Amino acid sequence: MELTGKIIAVMAAQSGVSARTGNSWMSQDYVIEVPGQYPRKCLFRIFGEDRIKQFNIQQGEDLTVQFDIDAHEFNGRWFNDIRAYNVIRGQQPVATPMSGAAAPFPPAGGANAAFPPAQEPVAEGSADDLPF
Repeated sequence: MELTGKIIAVMAAQSGVSARTGNSWMSQDYVIEVPGQYPRKCLFRIFGEDRIKQFNIQQGEDLTVQFDIDAHEFNGRWFNDIRAYNVIRGQQPVATPMSGAAAPFPPAGGANAAFPPAQEPVAEGSADDLPF
């Protein structure tokens, strides 16, 4: 999946040593804001010191971020993990929340609507304007 928008927050990098393998690790979180009538924000993570340095994401940049979404369970609760694997610079923000995804709502009315609007029977002599 991918989002195009502006980076509005760059969090502090986190690092540590894996208890299982003994290898050191580093990750950093960012917040991207997707423009539109109702702007959306998404927190994503870049894992690995080499990728963090390679992408060199700065606050205020307009980017397209390609990412994978996964979930994991911890103590009976589930958590989403949104990990970026590529960053593309120099593209204009797109008005859609996610490229390649279906629109969140079908078009209202018209031949392309999934279901036409329901027709309510009208009782004769009814002075009520309410549709129910």
